[in-house]
Amino acid sequence: MPTDSQALKEQLMQADAEFRELANAHRDLDHRLHELESKHYLSEQEQFEEVTLKKRKLQLKDRMEDILRRHREGLAATHG
Repeated sequence: MPTDSQALKEQLMQADAEFRELANAHRDLDHRLHELESKHYLSEQEQFEEVTLKKRKLQLKDRMEDILRRHREGLAATHG
């Protein structure tokens, strides 16, 4: 079982469907945010979208961190 964060993330991308879906959604939101941030001017609707996307992206990251923490604690318990 991997112990460093990157290796654990890679393992979860392969083995955990929920983590993979969260990571893919996070990446998609990141791409859209970059598109919005590249514009010189954002309409009101785009500004609202940007705020909404940032909040959603943080929610996804928090959920991914919960999964990582749960797996780290499981590793610690089996190797402790």
